Amino acid sequence: MLAQTAPPDSAIPVPSEAARPTATATAGSIRMQQLPRDLKRSHTGLGKSDHALLVKKQAWLTENAVAIPRGFVRYKAALEATLVFGQEEAGTAVCISSDERLLLTCSHCCVDEEGNRPCRSMIYWLIFSCGTVVGANCLAWDGKRDLALLRITKAQLRVGDDSGRHGGRALPDRGAQSYPQFPSVKIAIGPIAVDSRMVCIGHPGSEDLEVEDAGIATGYDVLHASAGRFRGHADDQDVQDNSEIGALMHDCWTYWGHSGAPLLNWTTGELAGLHSSWDDETAMRRGVALEAIRKFLKEHDFAHLI
Repeated sequence: MLAQTAPPDSAIPVPSEAARPTATATAGSIRMQQLPRDLKRSHTGLGKSDHALLVKKQAWLTENAVAIPRGFVRYKAALEATLVFGQEEAGTAVCISSDERLLLTCSHCCVDEEGNRPCRSMIYWLIFSCGTVVGANCLAWDGKRDLALLRITKAQLRVGDDSGRHGGRALPDRGAQSYPQFPSVKIAIGPIAVDSRMVCIGHPGSEDLEVEDAGIATGYDVLHASAGRFRGHADDQDVQDNSEIGALMHDCWTYWGHSGAPLLNWTTGELAGLHSSWDDETAMRRGVALEAIRKFLKEHDFAHLI
């Protein structure tokens, strides 16, 4: 898991004054630290191999455009709001609030090395689809629903270019109101009808985990968008209990690493669920239902988002 316990900012060594992170903004009382464009291990606190992988994924996202299914291009903001975890085993998240810098993902993407729930001092390193690296802390975690809510507390801030992507120049420090809002998706008010079209945007892992030999590359892109349909909820399962397998059913293409990937309403572009797992017996993809997401946010005092 590519997460580090956050040391005090003053304890993070930096190679030069020019590369020193600068606190630039607040969301409520939670400060956000600006990270430099040239990200070093001294900024992330990661080991050599983990940091190199983070930078490698960032380079791919910066240099490559992700193909969006035809007919869904009008909702490319949903792609821009999707993030990939920097760790080897991957994982996906989606931004659900620009102003509050909130990310939603599956709880099993946010555990420590022993598989336990994280402490709030752990920093998770993720990358927006445009290539912007952020560090986030876990605000809320629900193993039964398989949901976790993160807040961005460190970020590379860049000026958006004409195409709507956030590549390009580093944002100068001009105070708390100078940083651009993070792209986000709106949470749907109610579930979509069975057999309605959906889009899943997720991060397929780079290693083939379905073969006996270790280290075989999949060759998949770092981020992939696929279309499918919502197939309803499992008849024998509580939609609020996704601890073993997700109650939502869909048939968008996914792979290891898609956990936490947004499932989006084809018609509105709104968040209708999160991919979480699959059924080995039926090959049906599974996920966390909208009902679980809405109740999770309400219980943790984020009802204003729904």
